[in-house]
Amino acid sequence: MSLTFFPPPLQQINSEIALHTGVKLYVLRLDLMHPWVNGNKWFKLKYNLLEAKEKNFTTLLTFGGAYSNHIYATAAAGNLFGFRTIGVIRGEERLPLNPTLSFAVQQGMQLVYLNRETYRQRNTPALHEYLQQRFGEVFIIPEGGSNLNGVRGCTEIVAEAMPTAGYAYAFNHICVACGTATTLAGIALSLHQGQRAIAFPVLKNGTFLAQEIEKLLTNYLTSDLPAPYSSPASWELVCDYHFGGYAKVNNELRLFSQQFREEHDVPLDYVYTAKMFYGVMDLLKQGFFCRGDRLLLVHTGGLQGNIGIEERSQCDLVKPKTRYSVS
Repeated sequence: MSLTFFPPPLQQINSEIALHTGVKLYVLRLDLMHPWVNGNKWFKLKYNLLEAKEKNFTTLLTFGGAYSNHIYATAAAGNLFGFRTIGVIRGEERLPLNPTLSFAVQQGMQLVYLNRETYRQRNTPALHEYLQQRFGEVFIIPEGGSNLNGVRGCTEIVAEAMPTAGYAYAFNHICVACGTATTLAGIALSLHQGQRAIAFPVLKNGTFLAQEIEKLLTNYLTSDLPAPYSSPASWELVCDYHFGGYAKVNNELRLFSQQFREEHDVPLDYVYTAKMFYGVMDLLKQGFFCRGDRLLLVHTGGLQGNIGIEERSQCDLVKPKTRYSVS
C-alpha cells in the first residue's frame, strides 16, 4: 500500500518574540504532504488501512462530526486505496451538505446519521454489533483514528523532521494540538528522554486527557506493536488555550491566525493549530521557554475545516486558566 506524498517542509519562524527570547521556532508542515490525506490524519489512518487490507476487508466504517477532518481524510484515503467507506456522523442531516461532508460524498463515502445520545455509544460493543448487522463485515476505525494503530502511526511523525534537521536531538520541545490524545501519545513514545512533548488541548477542561494519554501509552507498551523506546519521554498538557471549547473561535483567534499567515506564510486551522500556535507565542511572551530552546511545532493539517468555521456567525469569548503537567 503506497501513496505519493511530498516531504513535509521544516520551516523556521523568525518572529520578533522568538528572536527576543533566544528561542528557535520551526514548523513541521504536515499540511503540505498531500492535498487531501495530510497532517496527523494520515499517520493515524496508515496502519488501520494496512490492517484492513491484510484482513481482506473491503469496507471501512468510522465516526465523526459534521466538520470532521478525520471523516474528510478517511473518505479520500478509502477512495485512493479502493475501500468502500461509511461515515457515521454525529447529529441530524442538514442540507445542503457542508463542504466537508460534500467532499466525503464525492469521494464515495456513504453517510449515516446518529442522534447525539446514540452517538455517545460509538465505542461500545453493542453499537458496533448493530453496525455490523446493518452494513455487514466492516472494518471499524474509531473517531479520529484513536486506537493503537493510530498511536503507531504517530510514532513516525517527528521522524519526518529528522532528515531535514540533521540530528536526533534537534528539538527539545515538540508542540502539538490535542483532541483525542493519540498524536501526543505517539510523539511521546518516539522521543528521546531529553526531549519533551507539549500538547495543547482544544477541548474545554482538557485535563481529563491525562488519563487518556496514560491509558494509550500503557496499552501500547504492553501490546505487540513496535515501540521506538521502552518508555515515553516526558509530556505536558497546557490547557489554557481552548478558546471556549472544541471548534469555538473568537475574533482574537481569527486575527492571530490571519496575521500569522501574513507574516510567516503559514495558514492555520481554527480548530487545532491556530490554538496551539497562539499558545506557544503567548508562552514565549511569558518566559515559559528558556533561551536556546529549539521548538518543533507540528502542523497537523485540517485547513479544509476553516470554510465551515468561517460560515458561522457567532463566536464565544472565554479565557480558560488551567495547566496540567506530567514529568
